[in-house]
Amino acid sequence: MATIINADTSTGGAIITGDASGELALQSAGTTALTAASGNLTVAQKMTVIGTASIAGLKIADVLETATVSATAATGTIAYDVTTQAVLYYTTNASGNFTVNFRGSSGTSLNTLMATGESVTVAFLVTNGATAYYNSAVQVDGSSVTPKYQGGTAYAAGNASAVDVYMYTIIKTGNAAFTVFTSQTKFA
Repeated sequence: MATIINADTSTGGAIITGDASGELALQSAGTTALTAASGNLTVAQKMTVIGTASIAGLKIADVLETATVSATAATGTIAYDVTTQAVLYYTTNASGNFTVNFRGSSGTSLNTLMATGESVTVAFLVTNGATAYYNSAVQVDGSSVTPKYQGGTAYAAGNASAVDVYMYTIIKTGNAAFTVFTSQTKFA
């Protein structure tokens, strides 16, 4: 096995190794967190790619994002786990106005997941029937956040017989401090 990248493991670095068959492994503190087999690369830890002032850190030709499609009606407080999906699509007609609570996962807060200066952008697609409902409140880790709305005016209704797509960009601005930018778009 040949070493491709070697970082100082005594300071928390890792080693990427590879062999003639194209298999890769990331070894850090005795664990394997990166594997490559059959043309697929799996990273089981947070990966940071850093460029320079004149070179971009990452170029991606195409990306597939995880979408959760659920026969659920939007109502009450909805836990949106950003570690499990980039798009959440509720296909059953909403039954009441709803609050979206963004978190990392059921066991990880967004505050823990993100560093100050990082952002995440997600979408929530809500189906409405003849009676329309809308996202009336936003939370991060269970704490209310007043979002900044596209166009400067908070939405006060959903769109009947349509799918409303809510986009959220969440920026961590400090410890347990977030700015949320949001928009609502009707699709029919």
